[in-house]
Amino acid sequence: MRRPRRGGSPAREARARTLAAVVAAGGPLLWAVPAQADARAVAEGAKRLCTIDDPRIDESSGLAASRRHPGIVYTFNDSGGSPRLFALGIDDCKVRAAITLGGARNRDWEAMAIGADGDLYVGDIGDNLKGQPYSTVYRIPEPRTIRTQTVRATAYRIKFEDGPHNAETLMIDPRTNRLYVASKEFGGSLYEGPKKLSTSGFNVMRHVGDAPLYATDGAYAPDGRTFVIRGYWDAEIYTAPGKELTGVKVPDQKLGEGITYTADGRSLLFSGEGVRQPLWREPVPKEALPSPTPKSKGHASPADGTGDGMKPGRRMLGLVVVGALALAGVVVFARRRAS
Repeated sequence: MRRPRRGGSPAREARARTLAAVVAAGGPLLWAVPAQADARAVAEGAKRLCTIDDPRIDESSGLAASRRHPGIVYTFNDSGGSPRLFALGIDDCKVRAAITLGGARNRDWEAMAIGADGDLYVGDIGDNLKGQPYSTVYRIPEPRTIRTQTVRATAYRIKFEDGPHNAETLMIDPRTNRLYVASKEFGGSLYEGPKKLSTSGFNVMRHVGDAPLYATDGAYAPDGRTFVIRGYWDAEIYTAPGKELTGVKVPDQKLGEGITYTADGRSLLFSGEGVRQPLWREPVPKEALPSPTPKSKGHASPADGTGDGMKPGRRMLGLVVVGALALAGVVVFARRRAS
């Protein structure tokens, strides 16, 4: 896998600088703008499937659709709760089972994925203060039957090569079983684990590319051809680190956190933190679906990472501009009233 240049593209760096400047000038106003825009921009075909109303689930922070049990998606609560997963019915959001990870602790669980071996991987990778000496990834075999039970977990300690990072995105490449983690930052980064995780010592995560602003979750497609990383306002689909394929609009959510592909790879599922939050399903953009025929001109290809429509980065830049203009308008209005 080719390692992109560390610094990121000039356009991406410019977007980050612009966003940082606007936030410094009027951050609360900026955050309000994307939320309002997102509420008007739910993707065509997005469907609200059901509401997660089980009182045991109040901070759904990660998702992984089962490949062994059709119609089941796993989730869990964010930091401080019991070290357990909940198996939900995709169509009704009802809890079918609670699976406790024996020997694990939930310090700050943020993400999960299903590996090439069919095992479930859970990332205790949150580090808001960037003060943890290491993070932990837990692995359990996916149960053969959906019932409440305890499964002994294997723990892998991970460290980032350039120091601690707060992260909410963990992915497993289904072709290689390799671990990837994206940091949640202004200038987010994507890190790659070793070819094989070890239970002894530390597994060093090495920088391989950029990640979207404030990445909150991600997932590989079941065929491994693409992966998606989401933030609060939109998501991006990649063919490889640094190679964007297309953007994805996300549903209007309160603290949108979770994302995963359905088992057939043709849809994305979304969840959010908070009580009584809905589970959404949205079609994967056509250019990101496996195609049996060559792509025609104007469509994206894995080689150039380009595609039709506005890229998420450009959407974000547009929102930044709107926020800046709105802020300028407020300042002008206030000065006129004062004069």
